[in-house]
Amino acid sequence: MNFEGDLSLLQRKMAASSAGVQRRQAVMEALNVRSGQSILDLGCGGGHLVEELARAVGPHGKAFGLDPSKTQIQAARERCNRFDQATFFCCMADEIALKAASCDAVASIQTLEYIEDVDAALSAVIPLLKAQSKFVNISILWDHFKFHGADEALNTLIFDAFRAHCFHQMLPMELPGKLAKLAIRNIHTRSLAFVITQRHENSPARFTEAVMANFALRQGIAEDKVRDWQTQLAEAEKQGRFGFASFPVLTTGTLA
Repeated sequence: MNFEGDLSLLQRKMAASSAGVQRRQAVMEALNVRSGQSILDLGCGGGHLVEELARAVGPHGKAFGLDPSKTQIQAARERCNRFDQATFFCCMADEIALKAASCDAVASIQTLEYIEDVDAALSAVIPLLKAQSKFVNISILWDHFKFHGADEALNTLIFDAFRAHCFHQMLPMELPGKLAKLAIRNIHTRSLAFVITQRHENSPARFTEAVMANFALRQGIAEDKVRDWQTQLAEAEKQGRFGFASFPVLTTGTLA
């Protein structure tokens, strides 16, 4: 999925919603940031986590953000323009201009599942860590991600189309083994699953619905079917039978 244009705006709205806040809090707790550290956010999007990191590491630290989207990097720079310690790279993971063993931690929120050769990306990023430094990731178990309230056949049609939006549907199940091969130790996983029953204006469910509708149209699903799906979800909410379930997983480890 290319996070440019409208999709980049929706991603930033999602990051600012309760779901985004919950994930950043989980990452910050796992990192246990100290003043003066240098930390990389891989796939920084609009810079929400980099802003938190820059504030935490202080003026003697470094908060790095990497994203291949020019639109997202521009938004991230604007968000963090008051922090001299925030630096951004608009490139792929294997192109970042940082030296080996230059980071006290690497974090990533919903990025790795969108990288086709995730092993190559990890092999490029892990060497940036200093010994005994932390790697923290959040990715979603997409097989357990679902809206409830629309006709089942129509719901399945939209979700089957949406599966193409990322390369790795169940990355949290595979990630511990991949990290272990790269000398990451003390690997732990924790569920951050949540359920939402409202589609208000700042609801992660509303933003996710918009992303999925946009993607389904791009995948060739007829517009009348996509709009019918959205109408059915809105009607389900009115009737008190709407739901959205997501299953993010926090994975943490330490470089040997």
